[in-house]
Amino acid sequence: MAETCEAVTGAFMVLGLKHGGEDGDARENTFQSVREFASRFEAQHGSLLCKDLVGCDISTPEGVHAMKQRHLRSDICTRLVREAAKILESML
Repeated sequence: MAETCEAVTGAFMVLGLKHGGEDGDARENTFQSVREFASRFEAQHGSLLCKDLVGCDISTPEGVHAMKQRHLRSDICTRLVREAAKILESML
């Protein structure tokens, strides 16, 4: 959908599993961790949005075509997943 990068979304889910819970403290810890991750990722890459990171809008047929033609998934997305994992690892 070209909104939040899937690598970022995955990291948010991991942080939610690690810090999540029903009480207010667990919830605040989750929110704080998500904010920290988002800030660090955005500082490195300039955005959290897929369309900004890969340079095309994959919510459109033209964007999907550009993504395939320019091999952006293997070139950019793989690197972003690796770098998101490094940030996440340093936070766990």
